[in-house]
Amino acid sequence: MKSTTIIALLHGPDQPGLVSRMSSWIFQHGGNIHHADQHKDLQANIFFQRVEWSPTGDAKEEAARFRAFASEELGMNVHVALSTNWPKVALFVSRLNHCFHDLILRFKAGEMNGELACIVSNHKELQAASESYGLSYYHVPVTKANKPEAEAEQLKIVKDHGCELVVMARYMQVLSDNFLTEVDCPVINIHHSFLPAFAGGKPYHQAHERGVKLIGATAHYATAELDKGPIIHQDVIRINHRNSIPDLTRKGKDLEKTVFAHAIRLHLDNRILVYNNKTVVFD
Repeated sequence: MKSTTIIALLHGPDQPGLVSRMSSWIFQHGGNIHHADQHKDLQANIFFQRVEWSPTGDAKEEAARFRAFASEELGMNVHVALSTNWPKVALFVSRLNHCFHDLILRFKAGEMNGELACIVSNHKELQAASESYGLSYYHVPVTKANKPEAEAEQLKIVKDHGCELVVMARYMQVLSDNFLTEVDCPVINIHHSFLPAFAGGKPYHQAHERGVKLIGATAHYATAELDKGPIIHQDVIRINHRNSIPDLTRKGKDLEKTVFAHAIRLHLDNRILVYNNKTVVFD
């Protein structure tokens, strides 16, 4: 069984001695640093750091003391987490199943430092598969007419399960501003990289017709502005004239799965700092 470590993500105005003061605090309290990384935004003069260490005493108490020290004495914005606290995750899905199956199997294989708590869908197609995995499945139909009521039901499901993260595994609905505010936890989305060039249906058909040479995938935090939230992870793969539409679709789905999984893992490992609609990722 792994021992508990404390993970702190900090950012704030740069000042001399920040790294020294933080590492000295950990040393003086008997801690042993396992990982430390920092970055400075030279234009904004903002300092960012991720530090992880093993405490000698009660981890929860030491995390609270460090939070107070970093906030009150250093003037930093700070998020502190324990490595053994695994957040519960709600998975939203429609009909497309590639990210759905891939993500569930990664959770079941122990690759993610979190617990998949429930599946929420606006369709019934993946209910049997969800139940075969032993996961609670909630079918919540969504139309233009019932969207406020449907989202209220979805919010209740997420909160009843105590979820601290929502992931949109090709959930083909736009979450409203109200949902994103009321859910009170991060939401991660995945989509192909053709937007805005090839919007609408059949993007891989459009890309094939245009003769594109790269296809990609983007994982980001969802915000009120559609597909404009802070980007967590992106990747691309080359294609050529020999690739058919099924080839592009298969390669695109493969890429979406790996990009999505990596983004979720980064979040659950507390390796992402969001600042000014972009991210600092301590990968």
